[in-house]
Amino acid sequence: MSDRNYKREWATAKARGEGEDNATRHRARYAMEKAGKVSKNDGKDVGHVTAIKRGGSNAPSNLKVQSKTENRSFARNPDGSMKSETSKKERK
Repeated sequence: MSDRNYKREWATAKARGEGEDNATRHRARYAMEKAGKVSKNDGKDVGHVTAIKRGGSNAPSNLKVQSKTENRSFARNPDGSMKSETSKKERK
């Protein structure tokens, strides 16, 4: 198993503009942990009713607890690559 190149991963994420969105997602997770709605390693994700990239916020009314598969449900090609950056729930 090879070591992950975290510097390269961060540079790639930053180039795609993911840095601030990712920090916002981490703050949302922390807020829900503090409220007692999720805990570490519980297999749940904190999702946003209106996605961050679509103008959503971390207001408690915009946060919801979801299973990982529901929150990370992106359409995939047969080789496993993503068909679209828009998840199934966002296309509804």
